[in-house]
Amino acid sequence: MPSKIRNSLLWIFDAFEREASFVRRPMFGCDAAYLDGLLCLVAADRDPPFNGLLVCTSRELHAALIEELPALRVHPVLGKWLYVPQADPAFEDTAEALTALVRARDPRIGVQPKPRNPGTGGRRNSVLPK
Repeated sequence: MPSKIRNSLLWIFDAFEREASFVRRPMFGCDAAYLDGLLCLVAADRDPPFNGLLVCTSRELHAALIEELPALRVHPVLGKWLYVPQADPAFEDTAEALTALVRARDPRIGVQPKPRNPGTGGRRNSVLPK
C-alpha cells in the first residue's frame, strides 16, 4: 500500500518540471528523479541517514563532486552515492546547485537504473529499512 505521507523535499524536483524527459518515481519510500533515463537524485524524507538528497553517481567521481560542493559526503549505507543531509546548513544551496548540474547534464551525476525484476512484480529487494 503506497504511503500517504507527502515527501517534504519534492520542491527540489520543481527545477525539472520543464524537462521533457523528467520522470519522478517512488524508490525505497523516497522519491527518485530521472532525466534522460538516468537515475540522478533521490529526495529522502525519512529517518537519518535517509533524510536529505542522495546523488546518484559512481565512486570515482566522488572527489570531484565533493570538491565542488563541500556539503556532500559519502552516504553511510549506499557508499556508491553521495548525499547532503537535510540538517546541513548548506542543504538548500547544495540542492539548488545539484539540480543545476543535473539540468546541465553534468556527466558526473546520473546512473543507468537496474532493470526491474519481472518475477517480483517489478520490485527489487530494498537495502533501506522500512
